[in-house]
Amino acid sequence: MNVNPSQHRPVGMQQTGELPTFEERDLPAGRHQFHKERLMSQIHHDRLPDAGAQASPSPRNPFLRRAVLLPAATALVGALAVGVLLFAPGDAGDLEDSRASGPVLTTEIGAADPKGARPLLDRISLAAADTRAPRPGAGQYVYIETKTANTHVRTVDGKASLVSEPLHTRRSWRSPDGLKGWLIEPGNTGPEGITLGGTDEKGNVPTPHLGAPSHDYLAALPTDPDALLRKIYKETEGQGSGPDQQAFTTIGDLLTESWPSPQLTAALYKAAAKIPGVVSVNSATDAAGRRGVAVARLDETSGQRTEWIFDSKTLTFLGERTVQVEKAAADGELIKPGTVVFTHAIMNRAFVDAIKELPARQS
Repeated sequence: MNVNPSQHRPVGMQQTGELPTFEERDLPAGRHQFHKERLMSQIHHDRLPDAGAQASPSPRNPFLRRAVLLPAATALVGALAVGVLLFAPGDAGDLEDSRASGPVLTTEIGAADPKGARPLLDRISLAAADTRAPRPGAGQYVYIETKTANTHVRTVDGKASLVSEPLHTRRSWRSPDGLKGWLIEPGNTGPEGITLGGTDEKGNVPTPHLGAPSHDYLAALPTDPDALLRKIYKETEGQGSGPDQQAFTTIGDLLTESWPSPQLTAALYKAAAKIPGVVSVNSATDAAGRRGVAVARLDETSGQRTEWIFDSKTLTFLGERTVQVEKAAADGELIKPGTVVFTHAIMNRAFVDAIKELPARQS
């Protein structure tokens, strides 16, 4: 990825600066009409499914941003059945064509080592267990700030092209019980954002689960790696493109858009080391331009490799990206190896006293 690595700052520190630029490599740019229902569909769509694939039985966390290579019309599927995203007054008009698409994000594909994942994850888990994390006070919210971008297929007059949305800042606030929340993300929400809460299509208050965890839910998860992995396999059975890939994806979601305790984080890394097919990658760059090493797994169905990126020295978790490493079965002429399908860098995690409140800048 043609970015300049920047100095890493520990998670929990406010980070600012210009975003890196990405070059276009023989793939067309254009503009993409983004509908608000696309965000709603993210709850149910983790990635581009096979034509005959069944939808996941459990809705995913609406705060999560995952790789979805879908034409605009397809992105609306299932949106009307979801009742947990409530748009604030005036937001709908702000979403009209608010996302400009740009050059496709590309990167060099790092070398994978099938034997390197376990020792690397052992070191990462030890580093994670040795960190400190604050606890929320009464009435506080979990604030997570990231840099993120997706790549998607755009179809106009029957002609498909591949475009990437600009890297942008995404901010979310969640109450520890998961019942209240707010999201501000250019292109997916209006400037004031959207509230996430309310009831599901049956009028029930959603119950936290692995696909949509609350901070309190995470605190109750087992920290024994074997017990944790058994729970993940059991509760994600039948989801995704296979049990091992889905387990890896689930752990990545928990690491990326949640704030697990140091003990749980260490257990998640140890559990990931037990998943077949997990490899280490010698070099990967996150959405903020920070270069590090990665732990990854190839989804053989899509040819995409999901990479968890860590600082090479401190082993701090920086973020996640999904890279096309093999020719795609569908849209193979568009989605070439080296395409960055999804990229997500953690810039700040903190507890704040109110929705829309930003944490104090830390030096």
